[in-house]
Amino acid sequence: MRRMAHPRLRGPEGRDLRAEFEREGYLVLEGFASAEEVAALRRRAGELVEAFEPEAHSVFSTKNQESTSNDYFLESANGIHFFFEEEAHDGAGRLKQAKHLSINKFGHAAHDLDPVFRRFSRSAKVAELLRTLGQERPLPMQSMYIFKQPGIGGEVVPHQDSTFLRTDPPSVIGLWWALEDATKENGCLWALPGSHKAGVARRMYVDQGKVKFDREPQEHGLEGYVPLEVPAGALVVLHGAVLHMSYENRSSQSRHAYSMHVIEGKEGVLWRPDNWLQRSVPPEPLLPSSAEGLGG
Repeated sequence: MRRMAHPRLRGPEGRDLRAEFEREGYLVLEGFASAEEVAALRRRAGELVEAFEPEAHSVFSTKNQESTSNDYFLESANGIHFFFEEEAHDGAGRLKQAKHLSINKFGHAAHDLDPVFRRFSRSAKVAELLRTLGQERPLPMQSMYIFKQPGIGGEVVPHQDSTFLRTDPPSVIGLWWALEDATKENGCLWALPGSHKAGVARRMYVDQGKVKFDREPQEHGLEGYVPLEVPAGALVVLHGAVLHMSYENRSSQSRHAYSMHVIEGKEGVLWRPDNWLQRSVPPEPLLPSSAEGLGG
Protein backbone atom coordinates (compact mmCIF):
# COMPACT_ATOMS: atom_id res chain seq x y z
CA MET A 1 0.00 0.00 0.00
CA ARG A 2 1.66 3.22 -1.17
CA ARG A 3 1.16 6.31 0.93
CA MET A 4 1.68 10.01 0.52
CA ALA A 5 2.67 12.49 3.19
CA HIS A 6 0.51 15.27 1.74
CA PRO A 7 -1.56 15.38 -1.46
CA ARG A 8 0.20 18.53 -2.66
CA LEU A 9 3.63 16.87 -2.59
CA ARG A 10 4.83 14.41 -5.19
CA GLY A 11 6.80 11.48 -3.85
CA PRO A 12 10.29 10.66 -5.10
CA GLU A 13 8.77 8.35 -7.73
CA GLY A 14 6.49 11.09 -9.08
CA ARG A 15 3.32 9.45 -7.83
CA ASP A 16 0.49 9.63 -10.37
CA LEU A 17 -2.64 9.71 -8.23
CA ARG A 18 -5.14 9.29 -11.02
CA ALA A 19 -3.35 6.31 -12.58
CA GLU A 20 -2.94 4.68 -9.16
CA PHE A 21 -6.62 5.26 -8.33
CA GLU A 22 -7.74 3.79 -11.64
CA ARG A 23 -5.47 0.78 -11.16
CA GLU A 24 -6.12 -0.06 -7.48
CA GLY A 25 -9.56 1.44 -6.90
CA TYR A 26 -8.41 3.35 -3.81
CA LEU A 27 -5.77 5.77 -2.54
CA VAL A 28 -4.28 6.35 0.89
CA LEU A 29 -3.15 9.96 1.50
CA GLU A 30 -1.63 10.45 4.91
CA GLY A 31 -1.70 13.88 6.51
CA PHE A 32 -4.55 15.20 4.33
CA ALA A 33 -6.37 16.62 7.37
CA SER A 34 -4.34 18.63 9.84
CA ALA A 35 -4.37 17.93 13.58
CA GLU A 36 -6.40 21.12 14.03
CA GLU A 37 -8.99 20.00 11.45
CA VAL A 38 -9.26 16.56 13.04
CA ALA A 39 -9.77 18.11 16.48
CA ALA A 40 -12.40 20.53 15.15
CA LEU A 41 -14.45 17.76 13.52
CA ARG A 42 -14.28 15.56 16.61
CA ARG A 43 -15.22 18.43 18.90
CA ARG A 44 -18.17 19.40 16.71
CA ALA A 45 -19.36 15.79 16.49
CA GLY A 46 -19.33 15.63 20.28
CA GLU A 47 -21.44 18.78 20.48
CA LEU A 48 -23.98 17.42 18.00
CA VAL A 49 -24.29 14.14 19.90
CA GLU A 50 -24.68 15.99 23.21
CA ALA A 51 -27.56 18.04 21.75
CA PHE A 52 -29.27 14.98 20.26
CA GLU A 53 -32.36 13.80 22.15
CA PRO A 54 -32.94 10.13 21.26
CA GLU A 55 -36.69 10.27 20.76
CA ALA A 56 -36.76 9.59 17.01
CA HIS A 57 -33.90 7.35 16.01
CA SER A 58 -32.91 4.32 14.04
CA VAL A 59 -30.46 1.44 14.32
CA PHE A 60 -27.89 1.18 11.53
CA SER A 61 -27.00 -2.23 10.14
CA THR A 62 -25.33 -3.26 6.89
CA LYS A 63 -26.57 -6.82 7.37
CA ASN A 64 -30.32 -6.11 7.15
CA GLN A 65 -30.81 -2.74 5.49
CA GLU A 66 -34.17 -3.50 3.95
CA SER A 67 -35.76 -3.77 7.41
CA THR A 68 -33.76 -1.04 9.19
CA SER A 69 -34.10 1.65 6.47
CA ASN A 70 -37.23 3.43 7.71
CA ASP A 71 -38.64 6.92 7.10
CA TYR A 72 -36.16 8.38 9.59
CA PHE A 73 -33.35 6.97 7.44
CA LEU A 74 -34.83 8.22 4.16
CA GLU A 75 -35.41 11.70 5.56
CA SER A 76 -31.78 11.90 6.69
CA ALA A 77 -30.84 12.83 3.11
CA ASN A 78 -31.80 16.38 4.07
CA GLY A 79 -30.81 16.48 7.72
CA ILE A 80 -28.45 15.35 10.45
CA HIS A 81 -29.94 12.17 11.86
CA PHE A 82 -28.45 9.80 14.42
CA PHE A 83 -28.24 6.02 14.18
CA PHE A 84 -27.41 3.64 17.01
CA GLU A 85 -25.12 0.63 17.02
CA GLU A 86 -26.95 -2.69 16.73
CA GLU A 87 -25.82 -3.71 20.21
CA ALA A 88 -26.51 -0.37 21.90
CA HIS A 89 -29.80 -1.36 23.56
CA ASP A 90 -30.85 -4.08 25.95
CA GLY A 91 -33.91 -6.28 25.53
CA ALA A 92 -36.15 -3.57 26.97
CA GLY A 93 -34.90 -0.93 24.52
CA ARG A 94 -32.72 0.90 27.04
CA LEU A 95 -29.21 2.04 26.21
CA LYS A 96 -26.61 -0.24 27.77
CA GLN A 97 -24.00 2.52 27.93
CA ALA A 98 -23.83 6.32 27.70
CA LYS A 99 -25.40 7.98 24.67
CA HIS A 100 -22.05 9.14 23.27
CA LEU A 101 -20.82 5.54 23.37
CA SER A 102 -23.95 4.18 21.66
CA ILE A 103 -24.17 6.13 18.39
CA ASN A 104 -23.04 4.31 15.25
CA LYS A 105 -23.07 7.39 13.02
CA PHE A 106 -24.88 10.57 12.06
CA GLY A 107 -25.75 11.58 8.51
CA HIS A 108 -26.33 12.47 5.82
CA ALA A 109 -26.16 16.23 5.17
CA ALA A 110 -23.75 17.63 7.77
CA HIS A 111 -21.45 18.67 4.92
CA ASP A 112 -24.13 21.19 3.90
CA LEU A 113 -26.00 22.00 7.12
CA ASP A 114 -23.29 22.27 9.77
CA PRO A 115 -20.77 25.12 9.40
CA VAL A 116 -17.80 23.16 10.76
CA PHE A 117 -18.35 20.14 8.53
CA ARG A 118 -19.30 22.32 5.57
CA ARG A 119 -16.07 24.32 5.79
CA PHE A 120 -13.92 21.19 5.95
CA SER A 121 -15.84 19.29 3.26
CA ARG A 122 -15.72 22.16 0.78
CA SER A 123 -12.08 23.11 1.17
CA ALA A 124 -10.01 23.92 -1.91
CA LYS A 125 -7.78 20.88 -1.31
CA VAL A 126 -10.79 18.54 -1.47
CA ALA A 127 -12.00 20.09 -4.72
CA GLU A 128 -8.47 20.00 -6.16
CA LEU A 129 -8.04 16.32 -5.36
CA LEU A 130 -11.35 15.38 -7.00
CA ARG A 131 -10.44 17.29 -10.13
CA THR A 132 -7.08 15.52 -10.19
CA LEU A 133 -9.03 12.24 -10.19
CA GLY A 134 -11.08 13.38 -13.17
CA GLN A 135 -14.27 14.91 -11.80
CA GLU A 136 -15.09 18.12 -13.63
CA ARG A 137 -17.95 19.36 -11.42
CA PRO A 138 -17.83 17.46 -8.10
CA LEU A 139 -21.12 17.38 -6.22
CA PRO A 140 -21.08 16.22 -2.56
CA MET A 141 -24.23 14.14 -2.09
CA GLN A 142 -23.95 12.70 1.42
CA SER A 143 -21.72 12.61 4.47
CA MET A 144 -21.44 10.50 7.61
CA TYR A 145 -19.60 10.78 10.89
CA ILE A 146 -18.83 7.21 11.96
CA PHE A 147 -17.96 6.36 15.58
CA LYS A 148 -17.13 2.62 15.46
CA GLN A 149 -17.70 2.47 19.19
CA PRO A 150 -15.41 0.49 21.52
CA GLY A 151 -16.72 -2.98 22.25
CA ILE A 152 -19.89 -2.69 20.13
CA GLY A 153 -18.75 -1.07 16.88
CA GLY A 154 -20.66 -2.92 14.20
CA GLU A 155 -19.26 -4.87 11.26
CA VAL A 156 -19.62 -3.31 7.81
CA VAL A 157 -19.99 -6.17 5.36
CA PRO A 158 -18.19 -6.15 1.98
CA HIS A 159 -19.92 -3.69 -0.32
CA GLN A 160 -19.55 -1.17 -3.12
CA ASP A 161 -20.61 2.42 -2.54
CA SER A 162 -22.24 2.57 -5.98
CA THR A 163 -24.69 -0.07 -4.78
CA PHE A 164 -26.31 2.64 -2.65
CA LEU A 165 -25.64 5.77 -4.73
CA ARG A 166 -25.96 5.45 -8.49
CA THR A 167 -25.37 7.78 -11.40
CA ASP A 168 -25.52 6.96 -15.11
CA PRO A 169 -22.73 6.68 -16.10
CA PRO A 170 -21.18 5.67 -12.73
CA SER A 171 -19.22 8.45 -11.01
CA VAL A 172 -19.31 7.95 -7.21
CA ILE A 173 -16.11 8.61 -5.27
CA GLY A 174 -15.93 8.05 -1.51
CA LEU A 175 -13.72 10.15 0.77
CA TRP A 176 -13.01 8.63 4.20
CA TRP A 177 -10.94 10.54 6.75
CA ALA A 178 -9.54 8.77 9.81
CA LEU A 179 -10.12 10.97 12.84
CA GLU A 180 -8.44 8.45 15.11
CA ASP A 181 -5.76 5.93 14.28
CA ALA A 182 -7.46 3.09 12.39
CA THR A 183 -5.99 -0.34 13.12
CA LYS A 184 -6.97 -3.96 12.61
CA GLU A 185 -7.79 -4.07 16.33
CA ASN A 186 -10.38 -1.25 16.27
CA GLY A 187 -11.93 -1.98 12.87
CA CYS A 188 -9.92 -0.31 10.09
CA LEU A 189 -11.10 -0.41 6.48
CA TRP A 190 -10.15 -3.33 4.25
CA ALA A 191 -10.23 -3.04 0.46
CA LEU A 192 -9.90 -5.50 -2.43
CA PRO A 193 -7.45 -3.96 -4.91
CA GLY A 194 -8.66 -3.89 -8.50
CA SER A 195 -12.17 -5.13 -7.66
CA HIS A 196 -13.74 -1.98 -9.15
CA LYS A 197 -12.85 -3.20 -12.63
CA ALA A 198 -15.62 -5.83 -12.48
CA GLY A 199 -18.33 -3.19 -12.20
CA VAL A 200 -21.18 -2.84 -9.71
CA ALA A 201 -22.80 -6.15 -8.82
CA ARG A 202 -25.87 -4.99 -6.91
CA ARG A 203 -28.04 -1.90 -6.48
CA MET A 204 -30.27 -0.56 -3.74
CA TYR A 205 -33.30 1.46 -4.79
CA VAL A 206 -36.56 2.81 -3.38
CA ASP A 207 -39.90 1.52 -4.60
CA GLN A 208 -43.07 3.05 -3.12
CA GLY A 209 -41.20 4.27 -0.07
CA LYS A 210 -39.49 0.93 0.62
CA VAL A 211 -35.80 0.17 0.28
CA LYS A 212 -35.11 -2.82 -1.95
CA PHE A 213 -32.19 -4.48 -3.75
CA ASP A 214 -32.25 -5.64 -7.35
CA ARG A 215 -30.51 -8.94 -6.49
CA GLU A 216 -29.09 -10.96 -3.65
CA PRO A 217 -25.54 -10.21 -2.48
CA GLN A 218 -22.81 -12.13 -4.22
CA GLU A 219 -21.03 -14.73 -2.14
CA HIS A 220 -17.29 -14.30 -2.18
CA GLY A 221 -14.36 -14.99 0.09
CA LEU A 222 -12.11 -12.41 1.69
CA GLU A 223 -8.91 -13.49 0.00
CA GLY A 224 -6.90 -10.57 -1.30
CA TYR A 225 -8.40 -7.87 0.92
CA VAL A 226 -5.80 -5.39 2.17
CA PRO A 227 -6.04 -3.75 5.63
CA LEU A 228 -5.90 0.03 5.40
CA GLU A 229 -4.32 0.82 8.75
CA VAL A 230 -3.87 4.59 8.78
CA PRO A 231 -3.12 7.32 11.33
CA ALA A 232 -5.52 10.11 12.25
CA GLY A 233 -5.63 12.72 9.50
CA ALA A 234 -5.21 10.23 6.67
CA LEU A 235 -7.67 10.21 3.77
CA VAL A 236 -8.76 7.01 2.05
CA VAL A 237 -10.26 7.62 -1.40
CA LEU A 238 -12.56 4.85 -2.66
CA HIS A 239 -13.80 4.21 -6.19
CA GLY A 240 -17.56 3.68 -6.14
CA ALA A 241 -17.18 0.10 -7.37
CA VAL A 242 -14.26 -1.05 -5.21
CA LEU A 243 -15.16 -3.70 -2.64
CA HIS A 244 -14.38 -2.67 0.93
CA MET A 245 -15.46 -3.58 4.45
CA SER A 246 -14.57 -3.34 8.13
CA TYR A 247 -14.77 -5.83 10.96
CA GLU A 248 -16.60 -5.20 14.22
CA ASN A 249 -14.72 -3.31 16.93
CA ARG A 250 -14.32 -5.40 20.07
CA SER A 251 -11.38 -3.36 21.33
CA SER A 252 -11.45 -0.67 24.01
CA GLN A 253 -10.53 2.02 21.46
CA SER A 254 -13.06 3.79 19.23
CA ARG A 255 -12.34 4.46 15.54
CA HIS A 256 -13.88 7.81 14.59
CA ALA A 257 -14.01 8.67 10.89
CA TYR A 258 -15.69 11.22 8.61
CA SER A 259 -16.91 10.12 5.20
CA MET A 260 -18.32 11.98 2.21
CA HIS A 261 -19.56 10.70 -1.16
CA VAL A 262 -19.20 12.85 -4.25
CA ILE A 263 -20.57 12.42 -7.77
CA GLU A 264 -19.86 14.01 -11.14
CA GLY A 265 -22.27 16.89 -11.68
CA LYS A 266 -21.50 17.79 -15.27
CA GLU A 267 -24.16 17.70 -17.98
CA GLY A 268 -24.92 14.19 -19.16
CA VAL A 269 -24.49 12.45 -15.79
CA LEU A 270 -27.86 11.37 -14.33
CA TRP A 271 -28.66 10.98 -10.64
CA ARG A 272 -31.07 8.06 -10.61
CA PRO A 273 -34.59 9.06 -9.45
CA ASP A 274 -34.97 5.78 -7.54
CA ASN A 275 -31.83 6.35 -5.43
CA TRP A 276 -32.70 6.26 -1.73
CA LEU A 277 -31.04 9.64 -1.28
CA GLN A 278 -33.07 12.47 -2.78
CA ARG A 279 -32.14 16.04 -1.91
CA SER A 280 -34.97 18.55 -1.45
CA VAL A 281 -32.53 21.27 -2.55
CA PRO A 282 -30.08 20.52 -5.38
CA PRO A 283 -26.54 19.97 -4.06
CA GLU A 284 -23.99 22.73 -4.58
CA PRO A 285 -20.79 21.92 -6.47
CA LEU A 286 -17.47 22.18 -4.67
CA LEU A 287 -15.41 25.31 -5.04
CA PRO A 288 -13.60 25.74 -8.35
CA SER A 289 -9.87 25.19 -8.11
CA SER A 290 -7.23 27.51 -9.51
CA ALA A 291 -4.43 25.02 -8.87
CA GLU A 292 -3.08 22.75 -11.58
CA GLY A 293 -3.56 19.38 -9.92
CA LEU A 294 -1.97 17.01 -7.47
CA GLY A 295 0.51 14.94 -9.40
CA GLY A 296 0.40 12.88 -12.51
